[in-house]
Amino acid sequence: MAAAPLPALAQSTSPDTVPPSGQSVMLDPLVMRARDDDGNAADRGTSEYVADAELDRARMGDLKDLFAGIASVSVGGAIPVAQKIFVNGVDMLNLSVTVDGVMQNNRIFHHVSANAFDPGLMKFVRVDAGVAAADAGPNAMAGAVVMETVDAGDILAEGRNIGGNIRLSYADNGQTFGRSGTLAGRYGGFEWLGYLKSATGDDYETGAGDTVEGSAADLQSGLLKFAYETEDGHRFELSGQRMQDNALRPYRANFVSDGRPFPLRNYDTDRRTYALSYQNTQAEGIWDPRVVIGYSEVDIGVAQPLEPELGTSRGLNKTTSVTIENRFHLSATDSVTAGLDYYDRDSRYRDDASGDVTESAENIGIYAQARLEPSDRLSVSFGARWDRQDFTGTSGWQDSYSGFSGNASLSYAVTETLKLRGGISSVFGGVTLEDNFIFNPDWDYSGLKAARAENYTLGFDYESGDLTVDGELFLTRIDDARVSSFRENGNADAESRGFNLGLGYGWGDGFLRASYSYSTFEVNGTGTDSYAAVDLGAPLGGILALEVQHTPSGSAFTFGGSIEAAQAYDDQEVDADQGIPGYGVLNLFTEYASASVEGLVIRGQIDNLFDKEYADRATYGQDYSSVTPLYEPGRTVSVVATMRF
Repeated sequence: MAAAPLPALAQSTSPDTVPPSGQSVMLDPLVMRARDDDGNAADRGTSEYVADAELDRARMGDLKDLFAGIASVSVGGAIPVAQKIFVNGVDMLNLSVTVDGVMQNNRIFHHVSANAFDPGLMKFVRVDAGVAAADAGPNAMAGAVVMETVDAGDILAEGRNIGGNIRLSYADNGQTFGRSGTLAGRYGGFEWLGYLKSATGDDYETGAGDTVEGSAADLQSGLLKFAYETEDGHRFELSGQRMQDNALRPYRANFVSDGRPFPLRNYDTDRRTYALSYQNTQAEGIWDPRVVIGYSEVDIGVAQPLEPELGTSRGLNKTTSVTIENRFHLSATDSVTAGLDYYDRDSRYRDDASGDVTESAENIGIYAQARLEPSDRLSVSFGARWDRQDFTGTSGWQDSYSGFSGNASLSYAVTETLKLRGGISSVFGGVTLEDNFIFNPDWDYSGLKAARAENYTLGFDYESGDLTVDGELFLTRIDDARVSSFRENGNADAESRGFNLGLGYGWGDGFLRASYSYSTFEVNGTGTDSYAAVDLGAPLGGILALEVQHTPSGSAFTFGGSIEAAQAYDDQEVDADQGIPGYGVLNLFTEYASASVEGLVIRGQIDNLFDKEYADRATYGQDYSSVTPLYEPGRTVSVVATMRF
């Protein structure tokens, strides 16, 4: 979609600053697109942006809340430690994922999430589905996910040098109590920000009244950020963030285990990301450099407290990354970004019996991406990158892989209201590090191949006044994806195909956002079940997401709600023995922005109003009669109070 002029409210507020009394944070995703420097570029044609209001309402929630308004991005798993993200049916492990420009780790224990993030930290989230630009990073086989954390400037009101916010939340289903606080300040060119969040509670109940053991909230996260910016725009930034979850969870954390003498065990998960960056916020012309040095790690320990003699199994995945690039501004609309990136990734497994078993990979990439507007109607983007990967296996076996990647996207305005667009890419994926909980020191690597992906999209954007309609067909093929088991190394081919439709309609006091996504997923040329597709994708079928909000003129109240729904799906093959049922869930909220207490906002919310028993479509194991999936909470009444100062 093309970027529309920013509404007055969006121009005057950042995600965490208080809007004028009686007005709400915007739901319109076009606002976030306009904040993206390349929002109008042809390679952003299939990009989805999380809107201001979605960010704000997810701050005391989880990843499912963050992406709830985007049907093409599915989050299954019900509890943070198990939540896995799928984009157009493809597991996010096959996308390039960055936070503040730092490359994130990919695989970890297959029963838990490798990409758990705290929405309370985020100010910007973008998903590039399918075709990704060369500067999105290495191994972007099915696209990219870009996240940025809040800065002091996002917290502080204009003219204030110190400020922050406090949030308190309570949900009756699971008696979950959340609290978070952010404090930021600036002096001269210096900025600092600190953020802490904690959520604790009990096990929740499903719509059928069953208690999901091991679902109690026990999450802590934090962020520290320091920055210095000179008068001529040279900005240096240092940040560190951490997210922990240490509690009893289902034995296999991503589904309920039946029939085991010990149905729960302790999962100790710890995520950390550190970033040091430099950029010139006032740069123009041919010199606009950017440098990011980062480190990220995921550390997961699994122990059975009732069987201490078994000890603790621990997986650690860590990545050191560097990105150095320059943007050559050829004109107000045309640019070329060129640079190099590097990562050193190490994954290891340890238990009392096996000691350390490791895999590692180093990758260096050189890339360039051009974004041009040859005419008022035509926008083109094309780029290429070359990557070389040095891989070391669990047995000490070593080899090198290299390959070129290329992409091209085009957007053409047929009329003032209608644009047609398309994109294509071929991406070198290298050899991914495997799930470290299945590491085998006796693996034979001689037959392992480097992955390569192809992506195709064809779509349209229609915009007339306050109405926007968009859609696309998509196809992603991944050849020679790594699908090892403990017994052997292996490769497989995967394919996701389908279509997306989107609708947005704004009016003076509100906005509606709706999307529908349909995808089918195959492994080795045949329809697949959730087990055969692990780490590659998921059988999803048709998914609908709808959100609406309205603030009556002059009122301090905002009213809204959402619908999440999925069609019944029974196209699985391989070993699935049952279809996946459809569902439809209604959520409602009202928000009050106090006119008498500046900065106070109170939101009341009812999720799953009709108390349905359902599992999100992306939740593992629904196509097996022998598996009880992680059902979502039943009817949940919650209150969130936010005080900004």
